[in-house]
Amino acid sequence: MNKIKLGDEVIIIAGKDRGSTGTITKILATKVVVEGFNMVKKHVKPNPNAGVAGGIVDIEMPMAISNVALYNPATEKADKVGFRTDDKGNKERFFKSNGDSIA
Repeated sequence: MNKIKLGDEVIIIAGKDRGSTGTITKILATKVVVEGFNMVKKHVKPNPNAGVAGGIVDIEMPMAISNVALYNPATEKADKVGFRTDDKGNKERFFKSNGDSIA
């Protein structure tokens, strides 16, 4: 079980977008893509067969997973994640600062 999953609300703790919160849209091996952040301009070659117009487009690039931390809405800060088993024996994630389970 990973500490950060697809759809989690995270806060960026390093880089040009430091302090911003966003949602995870894609997870790669050691990188994540956060919706609307780490935007770069990419030059795209036109392809009439695929219906792609050429030009300069903004795309989201992956950032290192170490540059994001899970956002705790109760404390409104970045928080560490722990694992525990509930009374039914299911493994769950929880915030280490206040012990709330992560939905």
